[in-house]
Amino acid sequence: MHIGIVGSGVVGMQTAWHLRLRGHRVTIFDPDPGNGATRAAAGMLAPISEVQFGQQGLYPLMLAARREYPQLIAQLERVTDRPHGYLENGTLLVAADRADSARAADHARVQTEYGMETRSLSASRLLDMEPGLNPRLAGGFEAPTDQQVDPRLLLEALRAALVHDLDPTGFAHAGPSAAWIMESVSRIDPVGDRTAGYDVTAGDSGPHRVDRVLVACGVNYGRIGGVLDRLPLDLRPVYGDILRLKLREGQLAPGEKHVVNATIRATVLGRQVYLVPRADGGLVIGASVREDNLPGVNAGCVQELLEDAVTVVPGVRDMELVEAMARARPGTPDDIPYVGPVPGAPGVVVSTGYSRHGILLAPLGARLGADLLTGASLSNADARLLETMDPGRFGAHTDMAQARLTGGIPA
Repeated sequence: MHIGIVGSGVVGMQTAWHLRLRGHRVTIFDPDPGNGATRAAAGMLAPISEVQFGQQGLYPLMLAARREYPQLIAQLERVTDRPHGYLENGTLLVAADRADSARAADHARVQTEYGMETRSLSASRLLDMEPGLNPRLAGGFEAPTDQQVDPRLLLEALRAALVHDLDPTGFAHAGPSAAWIMESVSRIDPVGDRTAGYDVTAGDSGPHRVDRVLVACGVNYGRIGGVLDRLPLDLRPVYGDILRLKLREGQLAPGEKHVVNATIRATVLGRQVYLVPRADGGLVIGASVREDNLPGVNAGCVQELLEDAVTVVPGVRDMELVEAMARARPGTPDDIPYVGPVPGAPGVVVSTGYSRHGILLAPLGARLGADLLTGASLSNADARLLETMDPGRFGAHTDMAQARLTGGIPA
């Protein structure tokens, strides 16, 4: 089949990769590839440290998605030598004072109740593990199985894999190289009867005929007319300010590799801040959560992020600030993404609303989206996950029930 992918963020690109491996021809539509929410993301693969109260429906999705990353990374390493930034460096959850420590302990209790692995750490043990931490921290917890990936590097590796000539001995059923159309999609319309495919209208280049369509364009979903009018979604832009820093020459003492080596997620005065070290000496600090519909970087949020980061890791003060960025993440009422078919439009699947967890959830959403597009059989476990992500769960009818019964898109 010829399948159109609307959106080239981490979800769209990974879905395209799944589809190519299954032998399909893929065309990706995006006016500015890789410059949406994925570009701003820190890339924490952290189902444990990302746990929030009242989000029980997310936990199984997050844990299932993390298990899929090693296979994706192994596939990319077989195809391209481009770096991907995947790193199993664990996460430390730290608290600035006693009040923050109580909040961290509450989170740890929730994590333990759901079978997640955490270990309590004293302040002295934290310093033994990470000497760059502030010695006045109250203590914390370790989440050793949380990982990270560099989203920008990952997108470049995926793009290389999508256009690379694949070794037929390792990828015997792979489809042709992917194509890109760098235009905004304005409409998706059926062609003739229900089995004739769809016309994707993008910019001035005219309609492009495809057999099936995946819509993974984040907050821009509501700007696309045609068959998507049948499935209005409750999506809101959730802005996040995020900073990127780098080590200055001579900043570290001999033998030191970075100001911190593990990912640090801290609670400071009740606020959340994370610090994600990169292998090249970079450091990502994030991220605010704003629903003010203001797309630019917020100065107050930048100030808080830097103050909190310096409180946790004093060495941050001496680093060079190289980037401040804000992007809109597509949020849903329950922070669970929408993955499922569009009612009355067989062959059109939506995959959006990943909120703050897009990088982590992408391999799961991509595989299940590819399953729905191609009519693959669904396991009982996958059917349950898709039920959780049903785009119609807030009232709009979808064909998800029939999709579960038939193992794919309703005929």
